[in-house]
Amino acid sequence: MSSITKQKMEKPVSTWIILILAIACGVIVANLYYAQPLVGPISSTLGLSSGAAGLIVTLTQIGYGIGLLFIVPLGDILENRKLVVSLLLFTAIVLAMAAVVKSATLFLATSLFIGLGSVAAQVLVPYAAHLSPDATRGRNVGNVMSGLLLGIMLARPLSSIMAEFMGWRAIFVFSAAIIFVLALVLVKLLPTRQPMTTTQYPTLLVSMLHLLKTTPVLQRRAIYHFCVFGTFSLFWTTVPLLLTSPIFDFSQKEVALFALVGVSGAVAAPVAGRLADKGWIRPTTGLALALALVIISVILPIMIQSGSTLALVILVVSAILLDMGVSANLVLGQRAIFSLGAEIRSRLNGLYMAIFFSGGAIGSATGAWAYAMAGWKAALLIGIALPTIAMIYYATEKK
Repeated sequence: MSSITKQKMEKPVSTWIILILAIACGVIVANLYYAQPLVGPISSTLGLSSGAAGLIVTLTQIGYGIGLLFIVPLGDILENRKLVVSLLLFTAIVLAMAAVVKSATLFLATSLFIGLGSVAAQVLVPYAAHLSPDATRGRNVGNVMSGLLLGIMLARPLSSIMAEFMGWRAIFVFSAAIIFVLALVLVKLLPTRQPMTTTQYPTLLVSMLHLLKTTPVLQRRAIYHFCVFGTFSLFWTTVPLLLTSPIFDFSQKEVALFALVGVSGAVAAPVAGRLADKGWIRPTTGLALALALVIISVILPIMIQSGSTLALVILVVSAILLDMGVSANLVLGQRAIFSLGAEIRSRLNGLYMAIFFSGGAIGSATGAWAYAMAGWKAALLIGIALPTIAMIYYATEKK
């Protein structure tokens, strides 16, 4: 259990605490995406070759993946608030370094560590589940995930706009300051949670492999979201290429504005959480995967033949539906795995996130490759295949 008593655990958690956790997750996870639209100007300033420029994003993702597997599980054995605050202070330092370094090698190193420290968000998500009674756990996790998803969706347009007016280094100065302030706020306002588990760290890591092998719910939910997040990453990697191509001829500012439309998709997270609390995880998963939320959202854009107003409207609708499907499926998966036991939530969350995050990396890479080789429609065919695989696997789930 934790230092929070059973009596307290049964009481509804404060709305303010959930709001703070949602904001915190959004602010933290945004660090993974700030650099994505700034690869060009960063590379130019630091003298990175076009071939090495992709390392800016890749190393951040690698750092995040390492953190998911080796840091997030510590939430099962270390006091959660101290762990999060320590990670935030570390992240603030490396963000400040990223803002001032002039060496390409040092900047790439800071990119890796920014990703590593940003896993603090994935310590907070199971922490929110620990604070919540079972009856409202899905809703609260959904609300927290709404904040996280908003952070993902707002990061790219925010960094683009700041770079336009103040240069690319400004976003790292801004984030370093915000993360530092956030650490001070969380250390003051969050209740402590000290796990009672006495497992040693090496044993903890070994147990993760056992959990992966023996937890069918984790396996199933991770595969669902591996496919869905792969399509999400593919779409948002290739759609800027389409928008800036001669078909639409968008400027970077216009691409940033388009990215904002996906923000509305985050509303699906708390709704999915509420439906999960009512025991409707399976039917809601089917809805998220199929009924116009994921598969149709990538089928529709294939019909685009030109840069017409109708084509742009189709893209906007597709972006919203896709983000809704991804948001809902993510929360449904976390609600399902968080019900398996308080003492293993951090390890389950680390495994779940690491698996589907790899799906996102594969989606981005294959999408960019397919777009370069054969264009937009070829990339989206891959995007359709991934959730179709998830739907076929979903059909084997017992009611």
